[in-house]
Amino acid sequence: MSAGRSTEDALVRRIRELAARTTGAGVRVGIGDDCAVLETHPGTRLLATTDLLIEDVHFRRRWAEPADLGWKALAVNLSDIAAMGGRPRWALVALAGADGTTAEEIDAFYAGALELASAHDTVIVGGDTSSSPYGWMINVTLLGEATAPLLRSTARPGDTLAVTGTLGRSAAGLAVLERETPSGVEPAALAAVTAAHLRPYPRVREGMWLAAAGGVTAMMDLSDGVGIDLPRLADESHAGALIDVERLPLDDATRAVAAALGADPLAWATGGGEDYELLLACEPTALARLQRGLAEAYRIHLTPIGEVTASGGVHWRSQGREVTVARGFEHFAARPAASGAGA
Repeated sequence: MSAGRSTEDALVRRIRELAARTTGAGVRVGIGDDCAVLETHPGTRLLATTDLLIEDVHFRRRWAEPADLGWKALAVNLSDIAAMGGRPRWALVALAGADGTTAEEIDAFYAGALELASAHDTVIVGGDTSSSPYGWMINVTLLGEATAPLLRSTARPGDTLAVTGTLGRSAAGLAVLERETPSGVEPAALAAVTAAHLRPYPRVREGMWLAAAGGVTAMMDLSDGVGIDLPRLADESHAGALIDVERLPLDDATRAVAAALGADPLAWATGGGEDYELLLACEPTALARLQRGLAEAYRIHLTPIGEVTASGGVHWRSQGREVTVARGFEHFAARPAASGAGA
């Protein structure tokens, strides 16, 4: 498919406008959020999401084992369900393998997917297989349920913006996988960042907890990087945002790898992508309660990074001055032939 000079967001807007002409009964939220929200009968909300992973766009098989690919293909969809505060239920997995793909590789791929599915009480109920002349292509469709899904379009001016966990770790892992192993970095730090890229762990239980806790007004996951995902939340909410970049959470492993490679860890945090953490807007008075609850239930930090504003776009501030930050991955934008991000 050729999209000319269109960015991914522009293409989504075009498809959204076309699809809106034929919206059917039972569609509560269509194109534009982490999941579609469908009503099969009153009181039940069905969540539906799908993601496509393509060799040499989203991964390279020289450093991603088949089991890693099975895990990650399911993880990126689970993260979408988590972003809505939903419970994942059923998955359909389609795999096109390159010429020479062995039965053992296929077994390993599904073993990785099934391992993560089992951890989240999710069942693989079908899919498709095919051969591919251009490398591996993977598509997962995931269905879940939610009573009151959290959307990215309902943030309000004055809300606090916060993220779970830490940012930039997946980008640090990709940098390690793509280059020679940096010297002077502890093996445990290298293992932590590469695992974050190869086998991200979606915040499913944390998302369900946040949806039930009250005080959260909007939520989405960070798949393309906060530098591009946050503007999406702001745009959908018809609002702006003010972010203090010094507050973006970075862990010691990410900082150590960045120092060894001469990279900017903040650029990884804003533009690296594939962190699959949750970005949320909440009532300011609810923040401390949500922080305590997540820490006690899941040992996960919730870090405030800024606030929702009435308008004016997204502004990034460092030491009181406005700065420009690295944006996340955008399909169809000008770039080298392959990237490790953007699922």
